[in-house]
Amino acid sequence: MPTQEITIALNEVNLGGELSLVENAPGLVLFAHGSGSSRHSPRNQLVARTLREAGMATLLFDLMTAKEEEAEAYTRHLRFDIPFLVGRLAAATRWALDRTAMRDRSIGYFGSSTGAAAALGAAAELGEAVHAVVSRGGRPDLAGDALERVTSPTLLIVGGDDTPVISLNEAAYERLRCEKELRIVPGATHLFEEPGTLEIVAKMAAQWFADHLGRMAKAG
Repeated sequence: MPTQEITIALNEVNLGGELSLVENAPGLVLFAHGSGSSRHSPRNQLVARTLREAGMATLLFDLMTAKEEEAEAYTRHLRFDIPFLVGRLAAATRWALDRTAMRDRSIGYFGSSTGAAAALGAAAELGEAVHAVVSRGGRPDLAGDALERVTSPTLLIVGGDDTPVISLNEAAYERLRCEKELRIVPGATHLFEEPGTLEIVAKMAAQWFADHLGRMAKAG
């Protein structure tokens, strides 16, 4: 099925999204991006295409409304408000699980920057409803005490030249009690702009979701 523009209607706001439902997909991967990015981010779009080619359904959406993003660009009051981002992601996940077309699919999260903290926080909140998490150049450390409560298999991917973020990921990794891996992509900086590095991330993510969402689908 081609990608379709959708509206995620939550109690207080409507969020724009792009939904791609792949036939017989073992899971649905929701994308949580950091502030200043959007569902149209070329990086997330590339990863989403790779996941769909691997048989996954994808949902890219904006954690903030256009008005919130506009205000946040000046005040920067939401970009590190992890509880706010966690609440939005968890609400969007519940919205997806209430839809017939998505109800029986395993759920995965792909988070980048502060979106990784939101993904881990929402995974801790929703428990067994979330079956896998992947972080790209993320700030999982910002999930705080939620890290110990995450049960979803979690893959942390960091660029080899993103030195400050490597140490933050290592600290978060130590706090995780779930199945976990930390992988370093040599020669990559924070945004994985170097040739071929983002493709490596996408393939790692696709394999992680195939292994863990596929496992849940078979168990179900």
